[in-house]
Amino acid sequence: MADISHRILLWDLPLRIFHWSLVVAVSTAIATGLAGGEWMVVHGRAGLVITGLLAFRIVWGLIGSRSAQFASFFPTPARLLSYVKGQWQGVGHNPLGALSVIAMLLLLSIQVVTGLVGNDDISFTGPLASLIDEARSYQMTGLHHQLSNVLYALLGLHVAAIVFYVRIKKHALLGSMVHGYRDVATDTPKPAPARPWKLLVAILLALTTVYAASGAWIEETPAPPAQPAQATPAW
Repeated sequence: MADISHRILLWDLPLRIFHWSLVVAVSTAIATGLAGGEWMVVHGRAGLVITGLLAFRIVWGLIGSRSAQFASFFPTPARLLSYVKGQWQGVGHNPLGALSVIAMLLLLSIQVVTGLVGNDDISFTGPLASLIDEARSYQMTGLHHQLSNVLYALLGLHVAAIVFYVRIKKHALLGSMVHGYRDVATDTPKPAPARPWKLLVAILLALTTVYAASGAWIEETPAPPAQPAQATPAW
């Protein structure tokens, strides 16, 4: 068995900032969505933050550091089978954990899209709702509410898995997502960091996505001019 005697920077700073920012943004979106009423303004803003974070993560998963790239941990059938057989060896997300990550990103992406074009006719209208017809906007709102229950379940499983690995398997998962380091075997290579310009690209694309999602670029249709009141004949 290889000696575990040194540490590597497994999760880079951009990935760690993304992770904890997403935790805060999703928690805010859930709390304000449940509160409703005037809190829906904050709910919408949290949704825009989540939109930007997801855009950043997708780009960072393609051009970021090696351990952040989807290709390094994507749960392929071969990796899942290897994990089930107890033969998987790796230092990042295990295949089941990777499956959970992919599922979470996909579900949040769907929630973002349905929220942006949704309209409940009461307290919230998505910034892009005017781009689709009203009936479809209502359908997206219904889907958004239904998938919220799926999100709660997935978050519950995620938290339960963390507790299991921390309490039972004694893996310092939370610590690794704070400082980024992990103890590994001496023959484990260090993940290659991403070049600074790639981080700039990811940030710019994330900000562009937030602007597009905000609907600030949509021209408002001017209201028709008021018709002058007709004078009533004296006779």
